[in-house]
Amino acid sequence: MLDAAGEQRLLRQSIAVTVIVSLFGVVFGLLSGSLSIVFDGVFSAIDAAMSGLALLVSRLVTTGDNRRFQFGYWHIEPMVLAFNGGTLMLLCFYAFLNAVDSLLAGGRALAFDWAIAYAVIVCVTCFGMFFYEQRRNRSIGSDFVRLDAQSWLMSATITSALLIAFGAAIAVQGTEWERLTPYVDPVILAVLTLGLAFVPVRTVRKALQEILLITPPELDRKVRKVMERIVAKYDFRSYTSYVAKVGRAQFIEIHVAVTPDWPLSSVAAADSIRREIGDAIGGEGPQRWLTIDFTADPRWL
Repeated sequence: MLDAAGEQRLLRQSIAVTVIVSLFGVVFGLLSGSLSIVFDGVFSAIDAAMSGLALLVSRLVTTGDNRRFQFGYWHIEPMVLAFNGGTLMLLCFYAFLNAVDSLLAGGRALAFDWAIAYAVIVCVTCFGMFFYEQRRNRSIGSDFVRLDAQSWLMSATITSALLIAFGAAIAVQGTEWERLTPYVDPVILAVLTLGLAFVPVRTVRKALQEILLITPPELDRKVRKVMERIVAKYDFRSYTSYVAKVGRAQFIEIHVAVTPDWPLSSVAAADSIRREIGDAIGGEGPQRWLTIDFTADPRWL
């Protein structure tokens, strides 16, 4: 089961570190004249905003009953994930256009001492946060933390590439290749943004599937397998099942068709069968919405 308290605590820590890295990036980017570093700082700023939104949603989905949102706030979670991933993709596209514009303008002169200092510090920080969140999320099991860790990895990859590029540019100072150093910053920015634009695609696709209530095949197979065994065991006529996953919530609706003379001694007997089905499906908790009814009229299926 998802550890909501651990998820919220980890997201708060990530937001604090991200804000620091973002300010660090913007300041050093302006000092060094590097669009790549400014992009890195803006990327971190947007990531901090997205993490804050994820934290808000994490708190909402663990709140109690609400008469206006009687099915809970589960539907907000995939919306945030889709918005987060889509924003990162758009940011990469915009940065790529800036890189192309800089290339066409003849590149940019950089203060490499500031750039190297920034890259080393932020690279260590980003990789540290990525491995820390990955390790903590093994016990938490949060999609939000997983996406946040992915963002830290993206930031670490960007900064590592910057460090390598800046180091190479310093190495060619005083050689015949020195005239190419103004192109280092826009070239590496273009390459990084093209590659990173596709990283959140999987998260966005998964979130859109949940927003559109597309049935998850694995959960559907599990419910059908359980119900086929139950139908055979109790000699039911048939059944229909409907499943959906929205965020961390699972919605399962099962209608069981029985014969008109099927012996039902009491409501407690029906509840016993419901418990058997629920236990076989698993995942009991506030995030599982399970409805099971019995009918002798096929129109109710």
